[in-house]
Amino acid sequence: MTIKESFDWIDSPSTWGNPFFKDNYPQADGVAVRRLQSAGAIIFGKTNVPLMLGDWQSFNDIYGTTNNPWDLTRVPGGSSGGAAAALAAGLTGLELGSDIGASIRNPAHYCGVFGHKPTYGIVPAQGQLLPDVFAPADIAVSGPLARSAEDLAVAVDVIAGAAGSDAAGWRLDLPRPRKTSLKDYKVAVMLTNPCCAQDNELTDQLQHAIDTLERTGVKVDDNARPAIDFERSHHVYLMLLRAATATRMPDHEFTSHIESAAELSSDDWSYRAYVDRAVTLYHRDWWQLHNEREKMRIAWANFFQEYDLFLCPTAASAAFPHDHEGERPERTIPVNGGHEPTTDQLFWAGLSCLVYLPSTVAPVGLTKSQLPCGLQIVGDYLQDHTCIEFARLLSRELGGFTPPSGYD
Repeated sequence: MTIKESFDWIDSPSTWGNPFFKDNYPQADGVAVRRLQSAGAIIFGKTNVPLMLGDWQSFNDIYGTTNNPWDLTRVPGGSSGGAAAALAAGLTGLELGSDIGASIRNPAHYCGVFGHKPTYGIVPAQGQLLPDVFAPADIAVSGPLARSAEDLAVAVDVIAGAAGSDAAGWRLDLPRPRKTSLKDYKVAVMLTNPCCAQDNELTDQLQHAIDTLERTGVKVDDNARPAIDFERSHHVYLMLLRAATATRMPDHEFTSHIESAAELSSDDWSYRAYVDRAVTLYHRDWWQLHNEREKMRIAWANFFQEYDLFLCPTAASAAFPHDHEGERPERTIPVNGGHEPTTDQLFWAGLSCLVYLPSTVAPVGLTKSQLPCGLQIVGDYLQDHTCIEFARLLSRELGGFTPPSGYD
């Protein structure tokens, strides 16, 4: 197997795609890496990432650009883009990635493989942190990508569990799936939302997948929702997300955001404005957003008392063409013949990320343009294996992983 470039593996650099860290050779393996090796995994290489893991593309000045095996002119996703591309191309059998903004799920969707974002906190962060950083970031998780749901399940069991001083007393016992057949599941479905413009080709293929599931006996509810305001949820996610990623920001960039935030008008809520505000949050303001998140977590928990899973997209479209121009907040992606901000897709990333829920992406066929797409399967807190099992059952009906032309 291979691992994402940002994971510590003795005698290999962990640069995070940043030339500043090109000489960062960790002296110890990361916890998840060590657990995989102890279980018998043979790690033979690392896979590419974007600069500081901060893009839904995977290019940097050290290793260059990773292409999507389905169409070399398109992105493989990010930040675990090299991971998904290597799996789809048959170069590796299993991957270890990370996710704070769909960085496992987005590449899995774009490249037609499986990916699992675990419940927050069940996989130790040690060994996927920058030099001299010891505290894990809010929202960020580590998890597997694979060509089958079965492999996801095995990998999660290997890498999850208490580490360090926690291991002296805490034990993780992830619940096993309670249901064994698709017809036993009751799911809620939301394939579009006003917070993010959706490409019709993607929506059509996802709807085809839902229709197939319904024919197999899955109880589908297109209207059920947790008792939250999705627009507000997205707002809270963006603020807490960018507050979390700001912790690794150098001083000169932080100072620049302070200056920019001071000049913002009260009605400016562009993506760049979100970044400026979130980076410079007072802890009191951060806690108020965190408290709001806890209220949303209760709403999701109540929702899952009646529904087994929540099914939704992973992104706004299938894989988009490479675009390295300018900065991420200014870039767009093609959606229904027009152009939409690439960062709007963070809405689908944040639904489960914000509230620490597990989420699996499973391939569900090709769009009209012959690009792969995945369905996002969100589950209740710690119900990781329920998400993965549903992905396994789903793959029996929809074919699972299919290699791109020329890689079979």
